[in-house]
Amino acid sequence: MPPEFEIPLTIICSVLASSGFWLLIQKKMEAKDAKTRMLVGLGHDKIIQLGLLYIARGYITADEYENLVDYLYAPYEALGGNGSAKKVIDEVKKLEIMT
Repeated sequence: MPPEFEIPLTIICSVLASSGFWLLIQKKMEAKDAKTRMLVGLGHDKIIQLGLLYIARGYITADEYENLVDYLYAPYEALGGNGSAKKVIDEVKKLEIMT
């Protein structure tokens, strides 16, 4: 192998094999996971807050329904959220939709 390829290849292999590189990758993954958990938490809070408001009121408008179910609950569920928010959404889906 020509010497001009040996040095870059050695550097690349050293970086990939170093524990610092893998530590950096792990930190990036943890930060992303924390962000996902935060988004799920915020989504859960808002879904519960709005859902209980609509249930107490006894009806929901079409715009409110679309906002809650399509724009909040669907992404929340896709990120792995479930539990009490699903129960609230199930109750919201039973409400009369006012125009």
